[in-house]
Amino acid sequence: MAVEVVFETHAWSVDNERGVATGWLPGELSARGRDLARELGARRRDDGISTVLCSDLRRARQTVEIAFEGADVPVLFDTRLRECDYGDLNGAPVAVVHADRAAHLHAPFPAGESWAAALDRVDGALDEIAVRWAGQRVLVVGHVATRWALDRRVLGASLDTLSSSDFGWREGWEYLLV
Repeated sequence: MAVEVVFETHAWSVDNERGVATGWLPGELSARGRDLARELGARRRDDGISTVLCSDLRRARQTVEIAFEGADVPVLFDTRLRECDYGDLNGAPVAVVHADRAAHLHAPFPAGESWAAALDRVDGALDEIAVRWAGQRVLVVGHVATRWALDRRVLGASLDTLSSSDFGWREGWEYLLV
């Protein structure tokens, strides 16, 4: 039985405002991000979500803590839902990190991981979600790597295609995960 996965990115961070690729650094929501997190809660609190699964990085945690404050929905934090580890480039300008994204699809960032490794890590979490929450609707809050892993697994998108596409933020993506 499939799991209905609703994916949302963490809300807008101070680093997003500064043009910084946070990677595995914790990050922090900006004032705009806190407003967006409240909007996420308004969208999803009564959306049939049985469980929220979230990256353990601070910007994602803050998003969920604000969105679901006082709600009776279990929230679980999972390191496997983290962003790609840019290694030495965690916290570098987005233009620097993404200028040569294709070079790191399979080769790791210095002292970090490759995009392929990041998606494989997220896919391990998706394996567990598919079994543990079969027949349910769950919310997954994460990062680019989280969405790419869902697109690769559910839609069959290649890593090359994903890496050359604009992220195209919106209010949630929905997937059927088997």
